[in-house]
Amino acid sequence: MLHCMTSEPEQQAGVGTQDAFQRLWTPHRMAYIQGENKPSGPGAEDGCPFCSIPARSDEDGLIVKRGELVYVVLNLYPYTGGHTMAVPYRHVADYTDLTAGETAELGELTKQAMTALRTASGAHGFNIGMNQGSVAGAGIAAHLHQHIVPRWGGDTNFMPVVGHTRVLPQLLADTRKMLAEAWPTG
Repeated sequence: MLHCMTSEPEQQAGVGTQDAFQRLWTPHRMAYIQGENKPSGPGAEDGCPFCSIPARSDEDGLIVKRGELVYVVLNLYPYTGGHTMAVPYRHVADYTDLTAGETAELGELTKQAMTALRTASGAHGFNIGMNQGSVAGAGIAAHLHQHIVPRWGGDTNFMPVVGHTRVLPQLLADTRKMLAEAWPTG
């Protein structure tokens, strides 16, 4: 339960010294903070997760759609529910190094992901983009990936700003299944 600043905070066991804040535990984020699944170097052989995901089943790899040159996968550490990424199978870091076919399929699968997200979850808008290089914020800079982040009116509130926490209302496996079923055909 949330309280305004003038009311007495509700006691929450196990948080240490009492203060005015409630805690929403997100222990799954610790794996990301500690660098789990991060490659040890820039090569495909250095443990690149985007190179190993396609060898898994769709369910185990959280793959929503497989194309010929590009696949769409749920982000393991999403900003919002339904946060997907379009990823070329080929280990390539820079957008300018994509082939014409990869560029076209990346764009087409991004459009299809938007359609599936609108159908499955009623997304009102999207943030779409890629961070090129670690200095630009790329978590895995050695393997290009385009983020497709669905947005809804009112989805940004105090949680990420003040609480540095994102609230996700659905398990990733359920989200993957929902999007795969909503994927446009033809």
